[in-house]
Amino acid sequence: MNPEVKVVDDVTVLMPIGKLLGAVETEDFEQKVIELNESGNRKLLINLTKTTFMASIALAVLFLAYVKYTNRGARVKLCGVNKQIQQVFTIVKLSLIYGPNIHDTEEEALASFRTIPATLDR
Repeated sequence: MNPEVKVVDDVTVLMPIGKLLGAVETEDFEQKVIELNESGNRKLLINLTKTTFMASIALAVLFLAYVKYTNRGARVKLCGVNKQIQQVFTIVKLSLIYGPNIHDTEEEALASFRTIPATLDR
């Protein structure tokens, strides 16, 4: 199943649905991240509210998104991470990579895009 995509103001919200086990659903998620990055998207919010499980390959897609976006000065954030996935993030240190860019709700995450990040406030 393709992830849901919507645009709120100038932020693209990508919402993968269900279990990301490494099959076609994970490939669709990865392709959408790559497509958005290559199109020059500057603000990506990955909303995991409807994601119930992530295999290691799906975690790699989140790492890929972070690297691709930050390498070109764009921003990517996460929201709606359930407790089980959050525990996995902690184990694999993904929570350290995303740090303050993990938000409880979509509304919080969207609001955080409106603030100027410290690295751009110079």
